[in-house]
Amino acid sequence: MLGAVPLQAQDLEGLEIVVTATRIDQDDYSDTMPAIGLRKPADFLVQSVAIRGDTRDPAQRRREIRTMLTDAIRRAESIGVELAYGDFILTPLTVVNAEEVSLQNDSRPDSERVIFLVKAPLGGRQSGDAAQAQIERFIEAVPEVGRAQMDEWGDNTLSIVGPDEYRPEIAAMIAQDANAMAGRMGESYKVEVTGLNMPVQWARSGPAEVFLYIPYELKIVPAP
Repeated sequence: MLGAVPLQAQDLEGLEIVVTATRIDQDDYSDTMPAIGLRKPADFLVQSVAIRGDTRDPAQRRREIRTMLTDAIRRAESIGVELAYGDFILTPLTVVNAEEVSLQNDSRPDSERVIFLVKAPLGGRQSGDAAQAQIERFIEAVPEVGRAQMDEWGDNTLSIVGPDEYRPEIAAMIAQDANAMAGRMGESYKVEVTGLNMPVQWARSGPAEVFLYIPYELKIVPAP
């Protein structure tokens, strides 16, 4: 009634993924969300942050923004947050790779900004409200440099580390549901499950919770 899950390369094993980004953005996979999946606390609350500067002299403006970014990186650990960058897979932001966060034109003339991510731990370590407060404390703790200043940029999101690691647990939940469904249908019918070769997908299911699932399909068909 439920076929074996094929062994696949776990391409996202150990990597941290932004929950608002969908795997379908990276690959041509179905985005159908089934009823059965795993709800669990996210690993991090993630807030986009912008350092913006409008000093008239371009060289001085960029120097102020970069100096404030370096200071933010050095202060993060003492406040209990982590910094990162990336739209799909998150990369830790360090003094060594800080230049990879590019400067962008801001909304005003003679102004520029850099945008990066501030992460506060979840996963049972603290609530979403506590994580948000921790991020706000970090933003307030980084002093301005010249005319550069740091503020939140947009709404927060979540991240999860290694979503593919939960495939066996999700598959077991699907098997349990399929077997229960088959038992209710009686001997005249059987249950077919397809799509278990698809990779693990994700969605936000609460302020600090994610829903991990395999986009499978369950069909009731007449028994042979």
